[in-house]
Amino acid sequence: MPRSQFTPALAQRQLVLKLAACGTPVREICALVNGARGRPVTETTLRLHFAQELLEGAVRANSNVAQSLYSKATGGDTIAAIFWLKCRAHWRESAQALELTGPGGGPLIVQSMTDAQLEAIVAKARQRRRRLPGPSGESP
Repeated sequence: MPRSQFTPALAQRQLVLKLAACGTPVREICALVNGARGRPVTETTLRLHFAQELLEGAVRANSNVAQSLYSKATGGDTIAAIFWLKCRAHWRESAQALELTGPGGGPLIVQSMTDAQLEAIVAKARQRRRRLPGPSGESP
């Protein structure tokens, strides 16, 4: 017995468009679209007869979300603005690592010292700082 030709109804087209716009997977949409015999259509049949609705639904959904995100980003929502710039303007966060080395690029030399020794080093640095000329060349 030959298979009957599938002819999509307007209501089915609208359903597929809405489901595709929501991001529903094709295999799940198939379960909701019945063919001539009342059984769900296959993915092949769905893609063949509803290609425009599947494409348009995805484009509409992405467009609506992008418009909403753009409105939030330009309206002062900092998180939306950062997300937009990272995705659309290819902004990246740079690593905030700081590497310390000792003399000549060698390892750090760690010493133990008393509070008095540390205070003497700080006092000496303050004295040197006071003797340095200011930005205009004058002493502070």
